[in-house]
Amino acid sequence: MNRAIVRRAHQVSKGIWARLAGMLRLGHLRALLGSFVLAVAPASAQQGPDIGARLLQDPAVKAAVQAARDDEAQTIEDQVRLCEVPAPPFKETERGNVYADAFRALGLKNVRVDKEGNVLGERPGAAPRPHLVFTAHLDTVFPEETDVTVKREGTMLRGPGIGDDCRGLAVVLSVIRALNKANVQTLGTITFVGTVGEEGLGDLRGVKALFRDTLKGQVDRFVSIDGTGLGITHIGVGSLRYRVVFKGPGGHSYGAFGLANPIHALGRAMAKIGDFQVPREPKTTFNVGRIGGGTSVNSIAFESWMEVDMRSADAASLKSLDANFHKAVDAALEEENERWSNNGRLTVDKNLVGDRPAGRTAANSAIVEAAVSVTKALGFPVSLDEGSTDSNIPMSLGIPAVTIDGGGRGTAAHALGEMFDTTNSWHGTQRATLLAIALAQK
Repeated sequence: MNRAIVRRAHQVSKGIWARLAGMLRLGHLRALLGSFVLAVAPASAQQGPDIGARLLQDPAVKAAVQAARDDEAQTIEDQVRLCEVPAPPFKETERGNVYADAFRALGLKNVRVDKEGNVLGERPGAAPRPHLVFTAHLDTVFPEETDVTVKREGTMLRGPGIGDDCRGLAVVLSVIRALNKANVQTLGTITFVGTVGEEGLGDLRGVKALFRDTLKGQVDRFVSIDGTGLGITHIGVGSLRYRVVFKGPGGHSYGAFGLANPIHALGRAMAKIGDFQVPREPKTTFNVGRIGGGTSVNSIAFESWMEVDMRSADAASLKSLDANFHKAVDAALEEENERWSNNGRLTVDKNLVGDRPAGRTAANSAIVEAAVSVTKALGFPVSLDEGSTDSNIPMSLGIPAVTIDGGGRGTAAHALGEMFDTTNSWHGTQRATLLAIALAQK
């Protein structure tokens, strides 16, 4: 045999044994026994916009993605089961306890409920970092007395919150099951979370607590599953919400005529807000959503109030709109007082009840490219969107974050007649599973 060939064979043999020894030193013995460890490939080979297609070439990843599809019936059962546990604003505890039990049953580690009410469970990787946080929100917009029974009509599910966000909660559980069934061990650790306070006046209190306290300084990547379809939200629409209260002495509509009237001041303020001019691009919006006040038709009110919502994906536009809002309310107060020569002088309180910072994850960032890549690799259409979700907080902090839809097709979100069409809903479950694998590596 040619000596050069012998030397080459010897070198190759030494290389193989060196690599195996290195794997053993890194605690990757499971890789030799058939489980999938993402760490076995060089980090440089794991990056890039074609990561989805590359991952699908691995048998274990394919098995996990297939498990997500095969498991869809259970995912839908979870969706219904969770939705029939009430989770009204600020009262998510009952559903949170059910979710924590589901985490434990799936073998997650360190399952716990933080001070704000978020439910967390960890699936350790071969290493602590990168640390991926994978979430859906527990709360709904519906009050305590709401009938949350889910009705089934063929492929349709009907019930309050069935799509937003019972679908996301169920998909998170399905991702965990798929990873377990395919025996996938990721390089990095994944913390799965059910957050509280995503809706309405909850003001993202759950995810704010995660980054302020529970997981402060520990999150490398963040994914929220929220809504239906297959969109990818990478622009966080910021919002400011106020409760404005005009107050005065009040009195009889005839006997005390001539007093400044809080309801009239409210009308003046709403008229001014209604005349705001805002840019179409970036899209900037305003809305007086609720009003109230007064005691009777023949009384000058002692109080009136309104709740105002203002939104934009552009922080500067939102700031400008906010300044105009304050000017409008102050001017309305002054005009009503002057109209009646400051008789029964009014005051106003402008209480900030919601502050969601705007944010953006660049379309060419690694996390967005990964979300796009896995979507394409599975043959699904790509849609880059903007919205207001839990991802607003990490986006505003410069932490890579996206929100993905959970599959299926939803209608009438936030309405009592909310519906979810389960046709091909497994598309969302598969996409979420593949994205979790893609992001839990260097």
